[in-house]
Amino acid sequence: MKQYLLSVYQPDGGRPPAEVLDPIMQGLQRLNDDLRAAGAWVFAAGLHAPETATVVRVRDGQDLVTDGPFTEGKEHLGGFTVIQAPDLDAALRWARRMADVTTLPIEVRPIAS
Repeated sequence: MKQYLLSVYQPDGGRPPAEVLDPIMQGLQRLNDDLRAAGAWVFAAGLHAPETATVVRVRDGQDLVTDGPFTEGKEHLGGFTVIQAPDLDAALRWARRMADVTTLPIEVRPIAS
């Protein structure tokens, strides 16, 4: 089976209040349980805010380390899930459920093998 990266993009800004976030997190737990039961779940992780990122580059043999995200915008990668699925259509069905639960856009990309 192929593996797919399901990326969750969320708006910049503070953490939503508990009355908004708690039902979303409960829905994600149910989705992850369903992914596991189907044998599709590989790995998932949430990420800290983009300002906690560090970017490393090498120029002329010298390390260049900068604080903050590689690119800045109004949205950022907030987390991701790696799944295995027989094809893109199956991966898109899981992504649709994730988008419904999170109310956020989910980018689906096949993982190169």
